[in-house]
Amino acid sequence: MPHYPELAMVIAGERIGIDHRTTFTVRNPATGDALGHLPLADTADLDRALEAAARGFALWRHASAAQRAEVLQGAAALMLERKEELAWVATQEQGKTLAEARVEVMMNVELFRFYAGEVHRLYGRQLVRPAGMRSTVVHEPVGPVAAFAPWNFPLGNPGRKLAAPIAAGCSVILKAAEETPASALGVLQCLYDAGLPGDVAQAVFGDPAQVSDYLLASPVIRKLSFTGSTAIGKHLMKLAANDLKRTTMELGGHGPVLVFGDVDLEEVLDKVVPHKFRNTGQVCVAPTRFIVEDAIYDRFVAGFAQRAAAIRVGPGWHDGVQMGPMANPRRPEAMEKLVGDAVSRGGRLVTGGARIGNQGCFFAPTVLADTPLDAEIMQEEPFGPVALINRYADEAAMIAEANRLPYGLAAYAWTQDYRRHRRLAAELETGMLAINTTTIGAADAPFGGVKWSGHGHEDGPEGLQACLVTKTIHEG
Repeated sequence: MPHYPELAMVIAGERIGIDHRTTFTVRNPATGDALGHLPLADTADLDRALEAAARGFALWRHASAAQRAEVLQGAAALMLERKEELAWVATQEQGKTLAEARVEVMMNVELFRFYAGEVHRLYGRQLVRPAGMRSTVVHEPVGPVAAFAPWNFPLGNPGRKLAAPIAAGCSVILKAAEETPASALGVLQCLYDAGLPGDVAQAVFGDPAQVSDYLLASPVIRKLSFTGSTAIGKHLMKLAANDLKRTTMELGGHGPVLVFGDVDLEEVLDKVVPHKFRNTGQVCVAPTRFIVEDAIYDRFVAGFAQRAAAIRVGPGWHDGVQMGPMANPRRPEAMEKLVGDAVSRGGRLVTGGARIGNQGCFFAPTVLADTPLDAEIMQEEPFGPVALINRYADEAAMIAEANRLPYGLAAYAWTQDYRRHRRLAAELETGMLAINTTTIGAADAPFGGVKWSGHGHEDGPEGLQACLVTKTIHEG
């Protein structure tokens, strides 16, 4: 196996090790073994990062489109070259299978390539004015960005947080998850090795509340980009509001999946079950509430449970494993609590519902049927390998259930009625909708939600625009 890298913060291009700092022990969730010790930032470190970000922005905002594109293309090429190493590190830290980690590397490669092209299309416009006058609209980088990335996609989330600001001409202070630091550092190193100046991107780690409070109190930071829970997102928005910082918030979800009686049931099950348990269900856009038309409900539950029970669970680097452990000990504990509450309220446990073994953070693929709406799991995002399947009488009832919660990140629907496609597209309250597919994102497609799932977008031209401000210039 490759060697797990030595952990560090990176400020102004310099790796900063433990050196009497408080540390966090990074552990492999499949075994519980310690992987390394991560130095956590103190206020002096954060001040240095802020100073570097200010210098980096003053430099990088004037970099040409060609310079920015060259760095992004170079980083993409290096990630592709280092794919196996990056994937192995992500699997060790987060638990996902190597196959899933490789896909995550490629997501970054495609996004960096896309933005390398998009930097050449940051057009302004000239307005129609009488002779002797000129009015123009231009787009400029917003400024230094504080970017907070969670652990569930340890390569992809840092990639998203870095790619768009760098493409726009901003500097970035990245606070990735302490559980998965080497993955984030691996992505950042590809940017450095592709020629990104050290002051343009920093990587700090520490107590999330302390780091966010300190960074967001600084006037150096002009934008907050956060991916995580709705509760923490609301708190960070309040901090950002004190200085009127721009925000992009990609928050929680509770993905509804509407399955109508006109589908090929076996085909749908073959597609949705693997997608449900991808990354052990720790996906913000995971299909979660399966809203199934009454006519096919019993067969859907039986087929879903049969496939879920057959999923091979184990360490992500083992051949043939289809689902790894949960990312940390908190997650199996949360699953036990949520499943227990659902069953106590009358939900039917069809398969799974318990930990696997006595080592690591493994939890069985779980199916709950007929779960009452007052169960906690029907209100809050489970963020784990639990599928909730309930029956509904007709389209109107199914749409009402899909829209019932305050979340609106991703929704899915399966039907062969193409007029219904249009109705669902119009009626479902969601930032992203997949009809007859599990594909919910792409490098050129905006990624974001509505309601309590946040605002703003990552990916696509919209993700780049989110790192820009508009200036109008009138000349006489």
